[in-house]
Amino acid sequence: MSEINTPYDYDTAIIGGGLAGLALSIQLARAGHRVVVLEKEKYPFHRVCGEYISFESWNFLEELGVPLSDWDLPVIKQVQVSAPNGKYLEQTLPLGGFGISRYTLDHFMQQLASREGVTVMDETKVEDALFDAGRDFFLVSYHSHAINNSLTAKMVVGCFGKRSNLDMKWRRDFVQQKPNKLNNYIGIKYHIKVDLPENLISLHNFDQGYCGVSKVDHGRYCLCYLTTADNLKNNGNSIEKMEAQVIRRNPHLEKIFSEAEFLFRQPVTIAQISFSRKTLVEDHILMAGDASGMITPLCGNGMSMALHESKIAFELIEKFLSGTIDRKEMELRYQIEWQKYFDRRLKTGRFIQSMFGKKWLSNIFIQSLKPFPKLIRYLIRQTHGEPF
Repeated sequence: MSEINTPYDYDTAIIGGGLAGLALSIQLARAGHRVVVLEKEKYPFHRVCGEYISFESWNFLEELGVPLSDWDLPVIKQVQVSAPNGKYLEQTLPLGGFGISRYTLDHFMQQLASREGVTVMDETKVEDALFDAGRDFFLVSYHSHAINNSLTAKMVVGCFGKRSNLDMKWRRDFVQQKPNKLNNYIGIKYHIKVDLPENLISLHNFDQGYCGVSKVDHGRYCLCYLTTADNLKNNGNSIEKMEAQVIRRNPHLEKIFSEAEFLFRQPVTIAQISFSRKTLVEDHILMAGDASGMITPLCGNGMSMALHESKIAFELIEKFLSGTIDRKEMELRYQIEWQKYFDRRLKTGRFIQSMFGKKWLSNIFIQSLKPFPKLIRYLIRQTHGEPF
């Protein structure tokens, strides 16, 4: 347990209150550390996310205190992938997963963190986090409810989303790259009611993008698609026009869009998504969740990665805060562990995504894979991990 009489306000400040940030905060608080989570949005809220979690995370979440077994969540065992021309393949998922909305899960975990003693500050935008080498702690400046303020922390972890003002301020490598096939995507999400198999996650490709559909809690389905910024621009920056002219040309998506009841007045959107490699440590700040690197949504496993990252980060931060290892060793070991568990998954995800950029390539790739179920299962396994 950390000493109360310290020259800093918190043992750990976590920037971003998504799955990685909240899970990490709960673990640290239970270990007796003073933790603050700074989240720019107001809980509860929707996020652009495919909302499928592989079963590798089930035990971890339940041990954390999330009562998944009591929530009657849909169990997803099959995956269907279609090409823009409508041809498709279907395969059993080796491990499988479950569906749950981020609105439900993040809100519960935020409340759980607060009960564990975490200081959760939502509607709070972090402006900067500067490491003071002389005093060996950070100064975190933030803006909350029209007031500028600051706090100090021994440790800072970046768990912010797919792109942040801090990425720009810190001039992280990936934000300085010219727009390319990995770093200039937009994401669109709806919740819908539709008649589809409950145990199926479907991934439907269209020109310059793909759309995932799977069941979540409360009888809803998540429909989330990713496409290039150019695709939207070429359709007059109109989501409605792009859906009509491009996305619905896939016959599976045409059927879903025409039959579904859309539950949001407006979709949840995010721009400038990047799947490029990202640094794992920035000026002594550990990165976790989407801030450390994103697996393509086509592989459907980003939430499990974020949760696993939180466990790895917790174990090393706990050793650092208790004086077992120093800051340098903590940072080095975090990068080694991260590469061990996630580097292959991201590389495989980038390869799979490269096969789905153009209509003709997607059509050929699906047709070529269909006779080889063992190869399909191999690719799926490469994007998933073991229970942790």
